[in-house]
Amino acid sequence: MAGSKGSDEEIQTSTVSVESDESVQVHYAKRGEEISNLPQEDTIDGFRQLLPMCVTSPVNIPYIVGEAPSNLLLKHFTPSKWQSRIIITWGVCLMLHAAVHNKGGLYATRFLLGLAESGQFAGILLQMCYWYRPDEMSLRLLYFYICGNCSGIIGGLLAFGFDHASGSHGLSGWQWLFLTEGAITVAFGIAVWFLLPDFPETASWLTDKEKAFIQARLPANAPRAKEQNFKFSEIVDSLKDARLWLFTLIWAIYTIGTNGVRFYQSTVIANLGFTNIATAQILNIPITATSLIVIGVSGVFADSGRYPRPLYPLGCLLVIIACYAVLVAYPNNAGVYTATLIGNAFAASWYPLMWPWRVQTTSRATGSAFSIGFVNSYGQIGGAIGPQIFRSKYAPHYTVPFAVAMSLVALCFVVTTVTWWVTRHTERDTRRLKLARKAAEARNETVLEDVVDRDLR
Repeated sequence: MAGSKGSDEEIQTSTVSVESDESVQVHYAKRGEEISNLPQEDTIDGFRQLLPMCVTSPVNIPYIVGEAPSNLLLKHFTPSKWQSRIIITWGVCLMLHAAVHNKGGLYATRFLLGLAESGQFAGILLQMCYWYRPDEMSLRLLYFYICGNCSGIIGGLLAFGFDHASGSHGLSGWQWLFLTEGAITVAFGIAVWFLLPDFPETASWLTDKEKAFIQARLPANAPRAKEQNFKFSEIVDSLKDARLWLFTLIWAIYTIGTNGVRFYQSTVIANLGFTNIATAQILNIPITATSLIVIGVSGVFADSGRYPRPLYPLGCLLVIIACYAVLVAYPNNAGVYTATLIGNAFAASWYPLMWPWRVQTTSRATGSAFSIGFVNSYGQIGGAIGPQIFRSKYAPHYTVPFAVAMSLVALCFVVTTVTWWVTRHTERDTRRLKLARKAAEARNETVLEDVVDRDLR
């Protein structure tokens, strides 16, 4: 169909660019978790040993509970307004951290931060389902995660810089960090209100012909703006779908096995004897840079459609297991740092490889909102549990925690393989149509054939 390429480019510019910037801001703001890596003299009331629990659990509990309800509200309030609300309240909660001086205050602010954040990422995934087919998600999520992981470089430099600003105007470095991140986040949230497009049907920058084309090319099970905001029967159908539980189990096992390692990355590096905590933030930058390379390369290969999509996350899991084996063996400092660098890089690339596979099996407006929110919420239980595995009594080598993490990633490999078998029909048909569409695009044609869900029949 003539003109389709131009329409795709407009969509790409107007949706992915804003959401990628949103990802940078979101991940950038989450660098506030570096409070757990503060020097002893800067910890709140000296309760450093409690910081891992204070930082992670109060955030993840409201995040898990509020994710699915937030996604169900997104369509009613529209993505631009709801995402703006999330980011602004999140920024305010970040700034409130600067006023914390005791355990109660830290628990309260972390709880509010998790509640404010809930629904942000799942909402972006849901909104993409209104604009793109599942076979188009890979490249868009690739941009999203690359931008998001850039925050690791920005955050590392900021943490290093603010560590040396400690004492300025009577504030510690970590207080300046939270105030700065929070203020920038609030400003960005205001911009999202005006810049983020909502749905194809309501996009003023598209012609009626382009709006019709965008909706016609989406699969039959894609969510639509014209659907009613809430349909309970779709939630019931989603809960009856075995794939919902399989993907949730995959996410839960994976996050428990990898979140702890990533959360304690700076501390582990410092405890290995490389340097102090502040400079350890700089050593995180090569890890982030490697993540960007791995995400980019793996994403491009996965988007080609040449091989089954599950092969790519399964490959990441094998690399992570191998790196964790090195961490358990602990050969030397250089070997451990290299394994941490490679392992965390492939751990970061796992997410953009998995989500396009997951959204292949969601259905309709309410069902998609609930399913995406459900997996991204309860699947994130590792954010609360994972860091608890890496307790100070196992320092400096953390042999037992790394062994536990390696076992969990191995279990994730098994469950992922089972899920691949269950979803093999949808995955194969989606990939086949992707290749057919690429061939048709070269001829300036469009393939509007749809994928029929045959997985559970």
